[in-house]
Formats: sequence, structure tokens, C-alpha cells
Amino acid sequence: MSSPTRDKLPLHNVKVLDFGQYIAGPAAAMMLGDLGATVVHVDPPGGPMWKSPANATLNRNKLILSLDLKSAEGLERAKELIAEADIVIENFRPGKMAKLGLDPAELRKQFPELITVSIPGFASADEERRELRAYESIISASSGVFTDMGLNRVLMGVNPSFSPLPLASAYGATIAASAAVLALQARERNGLGDQIEVPLASAVMEGLCYNSIRIEALPDRYITQREREITRRRTEGLPMNLSYEELQELLDPFYRSYLCKDGRMFYVVCPSHKNHARRCLQTLGIYDELVAEGLSEEEDTYKPSAEWSSDVSLGVYPLPKVWADKIAARMKEVFLTRTAKEWERIFGRNKFPGAPQRWLQEWINDDHAETTGLMIDVEDPEFGTMIQPGPVAWLEESGEAALNPAPRRWVDFSTALRVFKRIRTKLPRVTDPGDRSGWLEGVRILDLCNVIAGPHSVSFLTRFGAEVIKLDPATPKYDAWNTVIFGMSHMRGKRSALIELTTPEGREAFDDLVRSVDVIVWNAPDNQIRRMGLDAESLGRINPEAIFCKLDCFSGVRRGPRTDYVGYDDLVQATTGIMLRFGGAMSEPEEHAHVGTIDVMCGFAGTIAIGAALYQQLKIGVTGRPRTSLSANSGLLQVPFCYDYTGRGLFDEPSGRYVNGYDALTRFYYTASGEWLLLSAYEADVVTLSGIPELDGFGAVPLEEREAFLSEIFANDTAEHWIATLRGHDIAAAVCENIDALRARYTHDADGTPGIDRGSYAFTVFPDHPSGHAVTQLDAFGVRPGRARVMLPAPAEKYGASTRQVLRDLGYDDARIDAMIAAGAASESWSREYLPS
Repeated sequence: MSSPTRDKLPLHNVKVLDFGQYIAGPAAAMMLGDLGATVVHVDPPGGPMWKSPANATLNRNKLILSLDLKSAEGLERAKELIAEADIVIENFRPGKMAKLGLDPAELRKQFPELITVSIPGFASADEERRELRAYESIISASSGVFTDMGLNRVLMGVNPSFSPLPLASAYGATIAASAAVLALQARERNGLGDQIEVPLASAVMEGLCYNSIRIEALPDRYITQREREITRRRTEGLPMNLSYEELQELLDPFYRSYLCKDGRMFYVVCPSHKNHARRCLQTLGIYDELVAEGLSEEEDTYKPSAEWSSDVSLGVYPLPKVWADKIAARMKEVFLTRTAKEWERIFGRNKFPGAPQRWLQEWINDDHAETTGLMIDVEDPEFGTMIQPGPVAWLEESGEAALNPAPRRWVDFSTALRVFKRIRTKLPRVTDPGDRSGWLEGVRILDLCNVIAGPHSVSFLTRFGAEVIKLDPATPKYDAWNTVIFGMSHMRGKRSALIELTTPEGREAFDDLVRSVDVIVWNAPDNQIRRMGLDAESLGRINPEAIFCKLDCFSGVRRGPRTDYVGYDDLVQATTGIMLRFGGAMSEPEEHAHVGTIDVMCGFAGTIAIGAALYQQLKIGVTGRPRTSLSANSGLLQVPFCYDYTGRGLFDEPSGRYVNGYDALTRFYYTASGEWLLLSAYEADVVTLSGIPELDGFGAVPLEEREAFLSEIFANDTAEHWIATLRGHDIAAAVCENIDALRARYTHDADGTPGIDRGSYAFTVFPDHPSGHAVTQLDAFGVRPGRARVMLPAPAEKYGASTRQVLRDLGYDDARIDAMIAAGAASESWSREYLPS
């Protein structure tokens, strides 16, 4: 059977005009190109603003055209291309396109079917920041990324902490691409385009939503050892000066790295699941001895902890310190008996999560990455055979075509226009020019997911009008940390039903639900999909029109040796080199400690795939199976340095906890006010810096002395002074904010609005949250359409609150529902309390 060609990809014949520079705009267009869109990329006459080999990845599948938008001819040519395009992408400062004569609002008046996607650094409604030079590091500093690097950094006294991962651009690109395809599929229903803004600052906050949530009076059982130690040190006035080794002894034994026989570290992630921790200890051969010493497993961990028969329950996070220390000590001994590679195979085949720590360079050249298409070869005209990250999202039936992207190609204007003109766009007749409906109104989704990536993907869709039923087992497999705490974010806007699919009655109800929905989403490996009868053939017999989206840990387009291994965000960080980059050495790996760093991004990638599948179904009547994985998203998260080719320099990008930035021009500086300033400048700015009176003579300072020179100068005045001074000379600078301060400054009372009219930061406090706790959460504001409606998802209801109504909607009467509950085939709750105490 021959491989599918590009004309089988879901976005075939969609035309994208990409004005983007740096990462976010080009990356969004790249993802659309990988899904089959025809993309013309526009560079200024001097070439891309960011000179990097990463441009070879970001501009694959694109025709590259040079246009001077400040000239009359260049502007006219841009307008000719826009007239032919379906989607226009740009990531300049708010208002920049309008000043050039390409105002997105005016373009849509002329072309109502056009979809414009603007990706500014800060929101156009953010009067304080919208005119800033919003480089990646400036957005990160302003959004608390560098200051909220996790509990490890706080306890080590390393704060702020620099990271070269382009979080804002990666989140912004995936959110923008998802918005583009969701608007595109909506256009197939109503014939109308949209004008969309995705501010990078808001996008990175969406990515950090699990960090920014605040739950008042959180029960003591959820407080980790590290959090207790931080409180103790602050209360007693002790310094935050823990060593790496001391810090490890505060970690949960099922959430840390262990040294193996070959000197490589192996990361274990087995907390919170009913079976994973037990399987781990049994396989390591230490389960029985620990049980003999008193380790227990509570039958129902959703009871208040005061009612437990013991002070510990295996499979609950976090464990009490006495048990954490005892289990970790034995695990350390056992891990030394085998190599990390052996342990990887043992964990994978026994179906519990763990992975060796690898460097990025190893991952790029890894057998699994190559076999699956997570890393692909592209014949670039500049670098020759180049290894690049594979597609971030794809459809199962046509994904093979995405593994052979065309290398970037430079063309003249007439060629680019001719390519666009060859593709004819056919749209439905516009019946309601004033249509303000959400992009997904009328779409029903069944959510079978767990943890973060999958359920977050579906929750994101609720803001655009999708109706979602979240289905979980009648008896939980994960502990309350993983379900209720995380669920306060990813259960928003959903109805929760608890049905046991392993019973005949529960399976019948499940099949009825499958028949009633348009989309089904599950994060699970292929072997679980087959066991549940959700493979293409089995699902086709139940509902042939249903779009089934699968997210997992290690998948690519093709199968590989680790495709069916279970895993989480943390394991992909270990596998792809993120932990070693963050820690700086094999002996000291550290998690990039934003909760769900890759999980949340993978969720957004899932929405790209779902949107593409919905578009394909509407356009040509073909039902596809959208897919993405955590591993597929890791390449975009590391895109500035995730590539290899003959002659590539050392993989020596910034790494380790004590890195302050890239160089003297882009790094942290301490100021007289006690705040850290992030300077973000380039060599071209040195003349301007030298013209600032206090920095007089800087241009003559030798390169190796620049940091010392600037450190001494910046320490002489306040951060407020330096921000005003530097910005007054159009030099990018920002104070390193923290999320708590942003939340305190930009929180408003619940008013039913999603926050898309607010600035770059916005939170809502829900004093009457169903949990009984006052909860403050990020607004649903990352995507800001000009036409379609965005809704604020309702707070997460208690698990099982809608079981009865969901079954009634299927035609089940109360007597039948009562019988199912009595038989254990359904449940209306996991616990007496919403958040078990």
C-alpha cells in the first residue's frame, strides 16, 4: 500500500500567508503547513529578524518571499497575496500591521471570509505593556516564568532562574494554530472568517494555569514535604540554602531520579495511581518487605484522611516523610543493580512509568525518535540533511505524508501569487453576516482522559461552545491530588459522569454515549485503545462519524519500541533532555518545574488536530483520527536548539541552575530596590546603551568585562528607575515578576465574562466555588476572536454530579439508573467531600 501524499492531509488547499518572525508566528504557520496547508512566508528585505538554524524547521513546507512592507510596491504585493489567502498570521506589536496599511480589522471588512491571527507579545488591551519590545525573555520575566521555577529553586535560594525554553512562543504558537483551525472549521458552516488575537503573555499564563490557581484553606494532606520546609524556614528566619543532595531527601520516592549501575539517572513517576506504585515496588522486589514493615493501601483514599486505618496509603501523593525516606532508601539500592536502559524496558513492559535521563543531543539521534517520526530528516538547502522535530499534530490516516516535508524554498512574488491563485476556495453561502456564535457550538465531545494533557485539551474547547461530558470510572484509579486538585482547572465547563465500563451495564451506557457525540478524546497508548474497543474498526461499528482523538506520551506517526509505554510530562522532560538542561549535569537532573510544562502544550496541540479533523469532515466528508503526543510537543518546546546536521556546533546552549541568561546583554541584574531586572538587548543596541548617561563608555568595555560593568551600574539605582530609563531609549527590560503578585494585582470578582477584553493578565475569584473553597483561577482569555463568542467555562463540578442527568439524556429512567448505581455500574460521587480532607 502506497504512502499518502500531501493532498490527503486535512488542510490541503488551505492558503496561509505568514508574516511571522522569531518563533511564535512561524511556528503556528509551520504546524498548519505540516497538516497540509500551502504557506507563503514573508521576510523583510534583509532576511529573517532572527538568524538561526531553527528557521529551517520553522519554515519547512513554506515558500519564502522577500517584501518591503514599508514601500508602496511591497504593500501592494502583500495585499494581492492577502486577497487570495484563507489565513493570515503575524506576530508584531499591536497596531504595527495597521500602521503598515494592513489593519486586520479593515482586511476583514474587505474580505469577511478571511481569518487573521495576530500574536503580539502583550495584549492590545494592555495599555501598560502593549508597546514594549516583547522579546521571549521579556514576556517570561513579566509573567513570572523565571521567578516561579518551582519549589526546588526556592529551597536552593536560586531565584529568579533563567530558562532558554521559549515557553511563551511555544504555548502561543499552539494556541494560535488551534484557534486558526477552529475558526476554519466554523467557516465551513457559516462562511465567515474571524479576527483573532493571541497575546504571548496571556498564552504563557494559560500554560501556567496549574501554577496560578489559588485554593483557600487547602487541606493539610496535599501539602508536600518541600512546601512544609519552605514554610518552616520562612517562619524560623532560616536561609533557603539547601544543596541538591539535601533537596532530594524531600522528594516523594515515586517522583524522583535514581542513580543506575551505568552512572545514568533514571526518573520514576509513579505517584497518585492506584496500581503504578504497587507494580513498581513489586517489580523492584521490595513490596512484600515494605508491607511487612507496615506499608498499607487504604481501600478508599477519598475518605477524610482522619478516617483512614493508617497514616499512609501507597498510591497517594504526597507520602508522609517517614515512609518516603524508607521507600526511597530501598529503591536507591535496587536501582544500582541494573543500567538505566534495562530499567526503561522493565518499567515499560510492566506498564508503569519511568525513563532514563537523556541529553537533547541523544534524543535527537534516538532510535525510537527516528523510527516513530518524532525526529525526521529534511534536505535543507542551507544545512543539507538536517534532523528536525517531526509534526506536532497529525491525523492517523495521513500522518505519513507529514513525515516528508518540503524544505523551505525562496521564490519571487509572481511564483508565490501563482501558487495561491491555483487553489480555489469554495465556501458556503453566508446566511447571517452578524453571526456571533462560538466556533464549536453544536459539537458534542466525550472526554475519557486523565491527569492533564487530554482533559485540558477538552476543557479548552468548552470556551468555544462545545458541550462536554467527562466520563470516569465509578471507582477512581487516581488519588484526589490527581483528580480533584488538577480537575479544578481541567474539569471547568464539563459535566461529570461516573460509569464503570468493565460492567455490561456500564459498557452499554458507554456505547450509547459514543453514539451521541461528535468527538471522543482519550489519552492512552495504542494497546489500551484496542482493549477498550476504540480502535478505528471497533469504533466505526458504533459511530462511524465520530472523530476519535488520541493523546499519549511517546507516540509518533509510526510505531516504535516505546510507543505503548505509559508516561507523563515528567518522563518526556527526562527523555528529551529538558531535565538535564535545567539541572545542568547528569548527576543533578531537575524537572522544569511548571506543573504540566509539556502537558498543557500537548493539550493545545490536541485541539489543533481535532480542529483539523472537524474541518476535513465538513470539507470532504472524511472522518479522521487526530493524534498528538507529549514527545511530539517536546521538539517545539526546544525548537531554538532541537536540530542536528553535519557541522553543527556544540550543544552548549544555556543550562544549569546558575545561568543568568545568554550573555551580558540578555541576563538578570540585581538592583538597589532588591528586585531583579531582566535586560534583553542585542549587539545592535550597544550604541544606544552607551548613549544613556549612566552607561556612558559601555561601548568601549571589552566583552568579558560587560557583565561586571553593568552589574555595578544597575546595583546603584532601583528597578523602577532602570525600567523607565531603558524603555525610554527603546531598550527591552522588565522586572522579574511572580505569579502571586500578578494574581493579586489582576484578580476580579466573577462576572461571567471570559476576560478577553482585559489586559495581558486576568484572574477570576469564585467565592462560591462548588468545592466549598474560595478558588482563584486564570481567565479563559488566551484566544480573543473579533467575531465569534468566547464563554467563561463554569467552575468544575464535583465528580459524578451529572451522572444521573447524562444517563437520563440517553433515555434511561430513574429505576434503571438506580439499578446501575446499586450494581456498581455507575456512581454519583467518589466522596462525601468535594475535596477530600
